[in-house]
Amino acid sequence: MQKINRRNFLQRSLATTTGLGISLGFQNSVWSQVRGANNDIRVGIAGIRSQGNGHIDRFQGLPGVRVVALCDPDRQILDKRVAELTARIQKENSSKDHPTQPSKVNAYTDVREMLDNKDIDAIVIAAPNHWHSLMTVWACQAGKHVYVEKPVSHSIWEGRQMVHAARKYNRVVQAGTQQRSCPAVQEAAADIQAGKYGKALWVHCSKLDARETIGKVNEPQPVPDYIDYNLWAGPAPMTPVMRKSFHYDWHWQWNWGDGEMGNWGIHYVDDLRNLLGWPSVPTSVIAAGNRFLWDDNGQTPNMHFALFDYDGLKVVVDIRNLPDPARPGGKSGAVYQKSRGGNYIQFENAFIRIARGGGAAYDLEGNRIKQYKGDGGSSHVSNFINAVRNNSNKDLNAEIEVSHLSAAMCHQANIGFRVGSQASVDQARASMKEHDDALNTLNDMLEQLDGNKVNLKEKSFVLGPKLNFDRKTESFVGDHAQAANKYLKRSYRPPFVLPEKV
Repeated sequence: MQKINRRNFLQRSLATTTGLGISLGFQNSVWSQVRGANNDIRVGIAGIRSQGNGHIDRFQGLPGVRVVALCDPDRQILDKRVAELTARIQKENSSKDHPTQPSKVNAYTDVREMLDNKDIDAIVIAAPNHWHSLMTVWACQAGKHVYVEKPVSHSIWEGRQMVHAARKYNRVVQAGTQQRSCPAVQEAAADIQAGKYGKALWVHCSKLDARETIGKVNEPQPVPDYIDYNLWAGPAPMTPVMRKSFHYDWHWQWNWGDGEMGNWGIHYVDDLRNLLGWPSVPTSVIAAGNRFLWDDNGQTPNMHFALFDYDGLKVVVDIRNLPDPARPGGKSGAVYQKSRGGNYIQFENAFIRIARGGGAAYDLEGNRIKQYKGDGGSSHVSNFINAVRNNSNKDLNAEIEVSHLSAAMCHQANIGFRVGSQASVDQARASMKEHDDALNTLNDMLEQLDGNKVNLKEKSFVLGPKLNFDRKTESFVGDHAQAANKYLKRSYRPPFVLPEKV
């Protein structure tokens, strides 16, 4: 067995970059068989500022689970979280006759060093999006099981590499799309796929919120001295920081984030695929939108909608980050079809409206015929731990392949926007004329923009062409394919290279 360490990682990454293709082969590593006292699952968490901090609490709170290591290139937040977790462990130990966990928490700024720790069984990845795939592949190679936050990938190609790694090294890999563990979504999916409501006729999937602008800077901002920018950037470019806030606002810049489509939209896109039982992704997409109203350093759209075709079923995905000032309650986001988000699915015999936490089915006259009660997926973390104990990815609610496909659909929508060009309102309407809900969505967006006093003559819609997608090759084909396929895979900064062969 080869020992995995930082030197191995560097050698492997450099070898891949130069085409040597060295494979470390950790599939039979005995590390994955090691357990602590009482068969505890020992967890390391990478990325601990916000969602990762929540995961510290969630995982440490599960019986038979111990968070033993934390990793973040921000030394300030790392020291803070280590101190908090150490104090918690000491308090927990003091309430027991026999302490069950050493109070020492291992701290790392470099995830490669954390993966070199043979006393860790699984890692949780809540780092920025651009790190998700590489950390997952490295972890699988190191014999670790993985819980990786959404969206699981920063590109379609990356997601498929994650699936390959999970299969090759026989690792349990769960995505953080926790609504897969929500009883409401699970029960509704069972009813829909049993044919209870008849054939699906059309779908409107949306997330309608209001955010604030991230502000604008006109010159690069200094990286705080307590952050290792090389480790933070990892596979992404170490370009000058052009945003006021170093943390979080990377979501709205393409090198690191995937916009609201990948941030919040992924949850409801994943619900949609789950509800309808889709084994794949749509075969065409037309996307439109722009970053309206805000003059800031963000690059991703704050009004973004995409018209998909899945084997003849038309699906609109509608993501907005602006208020709706002309409508009651619209300060906190748009209101469409009397809702602020979730999935609205029209069937032959009924319609369903379902969002985080629950929903209901209604007959064609609008009378509620069934309530779907949920909790947003509170058991999602324990579902992962149970699968790790059973060493079976079949027990997972959000296994990496289904999660890759949901992320791929979000990437399709983003690519549809990124290959677009400025268009008039009439051109945008013409592109959506084949589907009433798409046209209605566009008109609703126009009303919302008018309510925000947006002048479309000064900043127009960006409208993408119709893109056709081949499911087998996971690439675009036909007209405009060359432009779209440029976004299927990113360039990697050595030595943080995701290999062609995992």
